[in-house]
Formats: sequence, C-alpha cells, structure tokens
Amino acid sequence: MSTDPALAAAPAAFDEQPHEYDAILLLGFGGPEGQDDVIPFLRNVTRGRGIPDERLEEVAHHYRHFGGVSPINRQNHELRDALAAELDRRGIDLPVLWGNRNWDPTLPDALREAEAHGFRRILALATSAYASYSGCKQYQENIDDALAETGLAGRLTIDKARPYFDHPGFIAPFVEALRGGIAELREKIPGLDPAQDVRILFATHSVPNSYTGDFGPHPEALGGAGAPADTVARSGVPGAAAGIGAYEAQHLAVSAAVAEAAGEGAAWDLVYQSRSGPAHQPWLEPDINDFIAEIPKGSAKAIVIVPVGFVSDHMEVLWDLDTEAIETAGEHGLEVVRVPTPGTHPAYVSGLIDLVLERRDGTPVAERASELALGPWFDVCGEGCCDTEERQAAVRAHRARAMQAADA
Repeated sequence: MSTDPALAAAPAAFDEQPHEYDAILLLGFGGPEGQDDVIPFLRNVTRGRGIPDERLEEVAHHYRHFGGVSPINRQNHELRDALAAELDRRGIDLPVLWGNRNWDPTLPDALREAEAHGFRRILALATSAYASYSGCKQYQENIDDALAETGLAGRLTIDKARPYFDHPGFIAPFVEALRGGIAELREKIPGLDPAQDVRILFATHSVPNSYTGDFGPHPEALGGAGAPADTVARSGVPGAAAGIGAYEAQHLAVSAAVAEAAGEGAAWDLVYQSRSGPAHQPWLEPDINDFIAEIPKGSAKAIVIVPVGFVSDHMEVLWDLDTEAIETAGEHGLEVVRVPTPGTHPAYVSGLIDLVLERRDGTPVAERASELALGPWFDVCGEGCCDTEERQAAVRAHRARAMQAADA
C-alpha cells in the first residue's frame, strides 16, 4: 500500500520495485495514559459514529479498572526501541518514527517530524498483522488524512508494509508460547495428556459479518482451490462450505499452523472477542466466553488461550481475555493459561525488519518469507479492498457532496 499515486491506484498487486526509504514509521492504535484521557480517547476511536459519552462509559470501565492507562503506548515505545536496536545490529541506517491513530504521539506529529528531518519516502509498519478494514485499510486512510492535515501530500510518500500474518516472524512466537502454555498446564495437572485433556482456543477480534467477504481479494482465502478446507470444517465457521472471507481464512490458517507445530494433538478452535456495535448487527462468532461455557463437561480439563489476532498485550487482551475469559473458565471448572503475544519477541522484531528490506530491495514474490499457502499477501490492495459495499457507497456519497460544495 502506498501514497504513491502510481501504486495507490493499482489493483491488488505486488510491488517488486526497489525503493530508497528515509525512515520507518511504526503505526499504532494508541491508548489513554490516565483517567482523564479515557473518554477523549474513546471519542477519537469512535469519531463520526455519533456515540454519546454515556455509551462510551460502558467501555471506559475496562480502562478505568487499570487506572485509565492502556499498556499499548508503553509496548509500542518498547517495540520502537527494539526495531531501532535490530536495525543497528544489522548495520542499517534507518531512523524509526512512531505515530498513533487515536492518541499521542499522533500520526500528523510523526509526519511533521519527518518533514523537519527532510525525509521524502517512508515505510509504515502497522501494529496489525491481518487484512481487514480496521487493521489495514483504515491505517492507509489515516495516512492519507494525516498527509492532508499537515499539507505534506505530494511532498511525502508513505508506503505501507503488507499484512504479515503469514510471516515466520509472526508465527514463531505463538508456536513458542503455545509450547510454554502446555508445559505450564503439565506442571499444574499431573499426568495431563494434551490430546485428551486440553482445548486450545485461538482468539481474535470479532468483526461484523458483512465485512468478512471483502477482506481480500485472494482466491485461496475466499474458498477457492487450495483453501484449508479441513481447517475450515474443524473451525465450525457457519457457511464454510460456501467459502469464507479472507479475515477468517487468515486466522484459521495461522491457528492451524501453530497448533500443528506445538499443540501436541490437542483439539483447537478459532473464537472471537471484543464484539461491539448494535445488537441487531451480526458479528463473527463464537464469542470466547460463550464457547468456554459450552465445552462439554469432562471433555477437557484445561484450556490454552492463544491471542493469535494481536501483536501485543493491550487492553482487549488484558480485559477480554485475562479478566472475562479466565473468569468464565474458572466458573466452569477449567484450568486456564493465556499465552503471550509477540510483543518484542526477537523473531517478531527481526521479521518486521525483514518486511522493511522486502520493500526496500523489491524482493520478488517467490522469494518472500511465508509460512502459509495464503501468503505472501499483497503490497498494494487498491481502492475498495477491505471495504464493504456500504462503506464504498458512503465514500462515493461523501466525495459527491464534497464536489458539490466545491462547485458551489
């Protein structure tokens, strides 16, 4: 993905041309750093949706439980330092900037910093591994908006590294974590047989069902030749026989790879968390708490929760998994271990730098690192990718109103 007009206007494609980058931009979500920040932060997250503060307070209590502080900014600070250290170790002279979508340090401030240093082309690394609207396309929109706000459009080019769910640097930390989780359960439950006694729950953020067919395109991900049919069938995803969206397929493929490498034969499932939005709008299921409650009594002694949809232990991991899901497991007599996210794992940090070099050097697709049949994903998804028909219609209407206003 790119703000380069020649690339941004392209259909889904790979960019195999080398580029000279001046810097790396760590592109994060952001989070509040005190009780007074919580509601302003949530207003930023829900901007344009008209959600009153009373409803925002329903989510705010997650943050207030932890003193109003999300760990995500500290984690991104640590990741930025780890990226800089890895670049230094490899002898690569690229500074690392940091900008957030919803809180300080903001993306526009990061771009102003880039301008002050005289940078002209930057590669953005988003703290999200999968193809989706909020995890991929929205970050590109944030870049476009920040360039417009700062007046740097046309003077500063920002490419965005591809979704990296398939990269070994992302998968390896989960394999290691799952092995550690099963080992921890063995210490807690003497004689534990993972194949008989353990259920692995791979957890990710739920999204509206209407989004799932638009996160692509990619033939294998949409149920075509090469789709992980056995994995889909085992997952229990409704409508799997008719094909599934790329978002689901990517998570299923990652989960299958991690379970095969480290699961010791334990049964596994893909579950969802952090659902929001109106009750009448269907989102991907099953919810992790509902799923835990429905595990047949006696069919498992323990569960391992693998937050496969997240790159760091931020609020939705600390609250939705470490608080709610673990409480649900305890209520149903299940021992539970939640394993860590990649964070600043050396393999993850090294893998992110590999992605930088992939774009810098114009690495041919056939030579790009990928652990899965679904990868590597596209560098440039093009207009309309990761969007629903409703969003595309809204964008067209917005553009029409803007043109009418300009003509007036």
